[in-house]
Amino acid sequence: MTQENSTKTLVYIGTYTGTRAHVAGKAEGIYVYQFDTASGALTPVSKATGIVNPSFLTIDPTQRYLYAVSEVLEANGQPGGGVSAYAIDPQTGALTFLNEQSTRGTDPCYVSVDKTGQYLLVANYTSGSVGIYPILEDGQLGAMSDFVQHEGSSVNPQRQQGPHAHSIVIDPANRYAFAPDLGMDKVMIYQLDLPNGKLLPNDPAFAQVAPGAGPRHFDFHPSRKYAYVLNEIGSTVTAFAYDEDQGALTEIQTLPTLPADFTGNNGTADLHVHPSGKFLYGSNRGHDSIAIFTIDESTGHLTVAGHESTQGRTPRNFAIDPTGTFLLAANQNTDTVVTFQIDQQTGQLTPTGQIASVHSTNPLPIYVVGNA
Repeated sequence: MTQENSTKTLVYIGTYTGTRAHVAGKAEGIYVYQFDTASGALTPVSKATGIVNPSFLTIDPTQRYLYAVSEVLEANGQPGGGVSAYAIDPQTGALTFLNEQSTRGTDPCYVSVDKTGQYLLVANYTSGSVGIYPILEDGQLGAMSDFVQHEGSSVNPQRQQGPHAHSIVIDPANRYAFAPDLGMDKVMIYQLDLPNGKLLPNDPAFAQVAPGAGPRHFDFHPSRKYAYVLNEIGSTVTAFAYDEDQGALTEIQTLPTLPADFTGNNGTADLHVHPSGKFLYGSNRGHDSIAIFTIDESTGHLTVAGHESTQGRTPRNFAIDPTGTFLLAANQNTDTVVTFQIDQQTGQLTPTGQIASVHSTNPLPIYVVGNA
């Protein structure tokens, strides 16, 4: 979505509006900001209220519609969370509510849209399930067309007593969907059946990570040869070789996201590959940093390149602007979004001095819409 001033870009910020075990939500809904791509400054534009805990957002390929989870145990008197559709005003970026559907599972935490804009996928964290919905011509969500309940557990009795689907990501060829399940220590793999709106088990059906690792977020390298998963419980990142014909992942290496001398508690949250394919970033909650890795583009191997403080507490999601110039980190427990400039040669992060207070909220994912 390009504004009249080509240096301006829109940013959408999801939040928690209510108190949960892990967060004291104080927000009012989804916030829309204008991002100055020259300075890295964020200026508030508008907000969409009336939604509870819109903790994760996504935008369709046409940039006309936004979709947000409602991370709750019950919605509209029924067990399970919700996912809502919004129309994006092409001039102002303001959001207009369209409709909501049940996710048929508790605490939905991630949504994604396929490359054609025909279907939306959701991951339910607490109940450990995934689902898919048709997107109608006007951007509304149709009734769920398929639902898959994960089954399994792993070695951590506090965190892995059952399945916990933490994200669902579609591969660049739009053929497969990958759902890291923190509770099972598996990245589940589905064939994306677009003609019928189904998630079909793939062969192989999953990729295994180390016991107790707790896979959370997942991203592909732009070469389409590699993929990476951030492991929340183990504070590690696993690199895979990717066979896009078979939808298969083969582990290359696993590295820690923390400095060797760190002794406190930590849980990782989000990761993104830089648009250039040269760097990988992951957020540490506890160490309160962005871990920086360089990527060997001939092998997919990672090398630790350092850690940058997010200048706040509990950084969850972050975003890289479409040009690859800036990284915006959302600090949940200090209610700030901090802008860093990315060194295009080394991947290092330099604070710009731009720190936005998002109305005393707990900011989570940030989606940047604008000039690519």
